[in-house]
Amino acid sequence: MPGLVLASGSRARRQMLEAAGVPFEVRPTDVDEDAIRSTLADAAPEHVAAVLARAKAEAASRLAPRALVIGADQVLALGRTIYTKAPDIAAARAALRSLAGRRHHLHSAVSIAVAGREVWQHIDTAALAMRGFSDAFLDAYLARAGDRACASVGAYELEGLGIQLFERIEGDYFTILGMPLLPLLAELRLRGVIAD
Repeated sequence: MPGLVLASGSRARRQMLEAAGVPFEVRPTDVDEDAIRSTLADAAPEHVAAVLARAKAEAASRLAPRALVIGADQVLALGRTIYTKAPDIAAARAALRSLAGRRHHLHSAVSIAVAGREVWQHIDTAALAMRGFSDAFLDAYLARAGDRACASVGAYELEGLGIQLFERIEGDYFTILGMPLLPLLAELRLRGVIAD
């Protein structure tokens, strides 16, 4: 049975695989996401997620050529405007203010690579409607969330305090967390990595 590597430092992705009972090791990659994004300025947001997931999987798999390597990425888009993680609380506040009362999409891609080459990929999209909220609520939310608001794209963690920002969610929960888990598990079963 081939070894399985997760090429991500994401706590949420690690916890998804752990909770599903999948044996793996974590080896985050040092992919220059900003450089890749700059080459994709006119690309659809879901394509950006796919390219970043593939780049991470392929980079890590060159260092572990016998393993199946999982790369994943998520892009938050409001129309064709792509959001990244906020560098500070002021940027998190601006991002949340621009998303308030509007519907945005999370595009999550997961890739498997072997010996430096992608062998499988899946992309899924979820739609989230953020409710309108007052400046006082936003200030209180950011005070409670603290630096965690800067750890997630969109300045929220849906699995925690961030759920209070939303009025409607359409899509797979795991896709929202950053990795389409059910299609990934199906592919790992097909490849004999986990029991069928």
